[in-house]
Amino acid sequence: MTEQHTVELAIMQKRFPATQLRNLVADLSQAFGVSKEDAALLAEALIDADLHGTSTHGISRLAIYLKRLEIGLIDPKARLQVDRQVGSALALDAANGLGQVQATKALDMLIPLARQNGVAAATIRRSQHFGALSYYCNRAAAQNSALVAMTTSEPAMSPVGGSDAFFGTNPIACSFPTGKGYPIKVDLATSKVARGNIIAASRKNAAIPDDWAFDVDGQPTTDPHKALLGTVATMAGHKGYALALMVEMFSSVLSGAAIGPDIGSMYKNLDRAQNVGHFFLLINIGAFMDREQFIERVDATIDRLKSGRKRPGTDEILIPGETSSRTAKKNSEVGVAVSEETLAELEQWCAQLHVPFAINSIECRDICAIS
Repeated sequence: MTEQHTVELAIMQKRFPATQLRNLVADLSQAFGVSKEDAALLAEALIDADLHGTSTHGISRLAIYLKRLEIGLIDPKARLQVDRQVGSALALDAANGLGQVQATKALDMLIPLARQNGVAAATIRRSQHFGALSYYCNRAAAQNSALVAMTTSEPAMSPVGGSDAFFGTNPIACSFPTGKGYPIKVDLATSKVARGNIIAASRKNAAIPDDWAFDVDGQPTTDPHKALLGTVATMAGHKGYALALMVEMFSSVLSGAAIGPDIGSMYKNLDRAQNVGHFFLLINIGAFMDREQFIERVDATIDRLKSGRKRPGTDEILIPGETSSRTAKKNSEVGVAVSEETLAELEQWCAQLHVPFAINSIECRDICAIS
């Protein structure tokens, strides 16, 4: 595994039961006309991210979704449309609906097609930021399938040698079912770090490592505020650039969504839709081998990985997805941590929409690790 830099911040946070947070997300989104069913889908996706420790894609994003709903940039009643279907290949139009809702519905459309035909794929255009890719991949793994997922996002990363933002952090993800109680989960941005980590550092005025990002002049910077005005570094240099372009081709070019700088910024462009594109490729494991045989082979692979010789100072060889699974179990028991800033935003929206702020907390001191 590559070396990662970590910024640790000791902060006072409050924890809340996941059920209460889901109910609050659902109530606030329904206040803007989102159906009860769609509100439940949004709430599940957001709080799942928080449970698994991906707070940058969790309830902290709700305020901007609500703002875009309020000013008409997200359609609360959008219906997922099929523009074209050839066999088990779908070209879908999210109709400017909530990204998490439309992506979940797209996956639900692909599952029966993959069961029938072995594989199924979908492009999705006119969507929004839709949270953590691993959420959809893990849902597929629970259905004995493997989902390869990609998405574009608002410009944040330049091509190698350039200074202008063109690509989003353009993540790629895939999960596989196992017999270990957690899925193998690969979810990575094609940038050096997820831009959400820089946003989190900027909110706390914490310095970032000098290889995370560049300022507007293309110079490395440790200032997260300057980094947000500049660009995020690509993962592994030219290799990350190539992968980002691949994601752009599948998610934006092939889908008919906005490309590169034409993708609207969720926070800055409050005058236009984002028109984000996604790409899903769903594989029915049973089409290639019996599920039992696959799980046996996966578990054997995991056992061999974990039983290998350890480097000095390493207590355990971890499998991608294992740590987040442990985090989800812990947070399910002790509650989900929510920052004071996010709580203040939620309270303001509750007051504005006359929605009860019906959550009860336990205060604790956490170490917030930004890696």
